[in-house]
Amino acid sequence: MSNVDAAWLRMEELENQMTITAVLTFSAPLSRADVRRVVEERLLAFDRFRQRVRRGGAFRHPRWAPDPHFDLDHHVRAAELPAPGGKAELQELASRLMSRPLDFSRPLWTFHVVEGYRDEGSAVIARLHHCIADGVTLVRVLLSLTDATPEAPPGGAPGEDMADALPGVGARTEADETPSWTQRLTSALKRAGRTSAQLARGVARGARVLGKLAWPSTDPDTVFRGELGRRKNAVWSDALPLDDVKAIGRTLGGTVNDVLLTTVTGALGRYLERHGQRAPGLDVRAAVPVNLRPLTDAPLQMGNGFGLVFLALPVGTRDPVERLRLLRRRMDRLKSSPEAPILLGVLAAVGGTTRSVEDPIVRFLARKLTAVATNVPGPRQTLYLAGAPLETLMAWVPQAGRVGLGVSVISYDGDVRLGLATDAGLVSDPDTLIDAFYREFDALRSRLPGRPDEEDSGAEAGDEDAGDGGAVMQPSPAAQDSPDRCQATTKAGTQCKLPAQDDARFCHVHENG
Repeated sequence: MSNVDAAWLRMEELENQMTITAVLTFSAPLSRADVRRVVEERLLAFDRFRQRVRRGGAFRHPRWAPDPHFDLDHHVRAAELPAPGGKAELQELASRLMSRPLDFSRPLWTFHVVEGYRDEGSAVIARLHHCIADGVTLVRVLLSLTDATPEAPPGGAPGEDMADALPGVGARTEADETPSWTQRLTSALKRAGRTSAQLARGVARGARVLGKLAWPSTDPDTVFRGELGRRKNAVWSDALPLDDVKAIGRTLGGTVNDVLLTTVTGALGRYLERHGQRAPGLDVRAAVPVNLRPLTDAPLQMGNGFGLVFLALPVGTRDPVERLRLLRRRMDRLKSSPEAPILLGVLAAVGGTTRSVEDPIVRFLARKLTAVATNVPGPRQTLYLAGAPLETLMAWVPQAGRVGLGVSVISYDGDVRLGLATDAGLVSDPDTLIDAFYREFDALRSRLPGRPDEEDSGAEAGDEDAGDGGAVMQPSPAAQDSPDRCQATTKAGTQCKLPAQDDARFCHVHENG
């Protein structure tokens, strides 16, 4: 096991398990036998999924070893939802599973297959330990189980490598846009012709980054920080149109990632406003993973190959356009920074030590953070697993140390969704954050040309009437043209722009009148 993988293994705690959780929903029936067959044909082609961890003693490195009692039926299981078997019940199941440790006497992964999700559909909840691979690789592994058409090719092999359909994961977009440090740091050390001046500049810059990481004070005490418990909550939003995200970026200036980070940051700020903790100029830090390996690597290789950057989120900035500009400038600075590869090096160094050495370092860094935030630009087309159309793709990476908030934004097939993983003792109502995400998205979308200003654009989450704008709880005349949107009519006489809840006519704001 590599040092970096060992570092993630040793970060495992009952209050913060190092498990990547993914939820996939399908609009057609999918049985446990269907999933088992695909897993056997494709997932088990990777030896790692037949191997368990052999832990060493205090001074022995952990290693991978074949599981002599490997039983696929232990890893692919059937799960049931209570009535009515909808999104709320699936979120509760995902939350319960996220709160449980994997069995370390076996290979560290499980698939839970839910039949009858929303009557005619199905769902799969996959759990895979971070020591197997990073989120980039594991999402690619999950996509390797899918096909581009409903008809799976003979012999179990995918018709095309759907793992390569993934444009990027986390901050991989930033890594691609900045070959300067991610490539120079991996290649410059191998170049014999490097000058001493170049080496000196690299060492000096690296020293500044390490000093920066050691210097920042503990992140502000907010409702997002505190003692962690074992219970976790997993929720995700309904779909929002990715084309609108792109249009906002073109109009206001910024990448898709900038727009989504702005929306998430605003949602966190609204939540703090509810708790009287949103002060002007307030920042909280998030760790943003940066993939340092090209996604075109073939074949897929297990292991962790990403670094981290610490991004200050301006949660105290209420104006969404000003917040977007702030985040864009901060992301631009990070794009030319060696912070990600240096933090990968730090993980490799501590992974070669012992837990007694690693734990204080991880906790020291975690004190400087409030959240882990990832953005996954997923496949642009509909995918199929055993012939069933993949409808929703959501995944969460774990939070190390005392960090209790995980934020995931994933795009797939023209839509984008927000996912949250929260410590139940700190954020017991994550749906409130989802509502705030909708409102922040609409506040940005209202700035697009030709769109009337929504009443909610400047409202704060603490306002009791925020978002309804005097909405009338009856279908808007335009509702039949936009059936996926909330059917409430605003005071301005227009249809509410927020998406209707699943299996409902109104959005989260208007559902109770």
